Amino acid sequence: MNVFSPAVMLLPMAALVAVTAAVWVRLYVERIGEMREKRIRPQSLARAHDLQQILTRTQAADNLRNLFEMPVLFYALCLAATATGISTPLLVDGAWAYALLRAVHSLIHCTYNRVEHRFAVYAASSVLLFILWAAFIARVV
Repeated sequence: MNVFSPAVMLLPMAALVAVTAAVWVRLYVERIGEMREKRIRPQSLARAHDLQQILTRTQAADNLRNLFEMPVLFYALCLAATATGISTPLLVDGAWAYALLRAVHSLIHCTYNRVEHRFAVYAASSVLLFILWAAFIARVV
């Protein structure tokens, strides 16, 4: 018997979507600001290669790409748990922990960007995600 409504798994997913939106806003605030400061014409950045050669403030862009890598497995887990009606305390608490870890990862990546700190949070969130998937599969089987 589930303790929580299955839909509760959508809340940590929505929190991670909010983190993604915040990073997206930061990306364009930085990118447009740098383009204005350097008087870069938008068309001169038409290709990804051009972006990498001309712009120097890339942390938010790098982080936004990261938010579409491992978190895709998180979104799939949250949707699968909701669809199957499985929402154990471990899954719900773990989902919130994952969303929080990814928010911390984004904060580090978009600010002081210390690789050791960023990697530690990334590794912890990835291990947690695999544990959550294993717990979900164990409930399904």
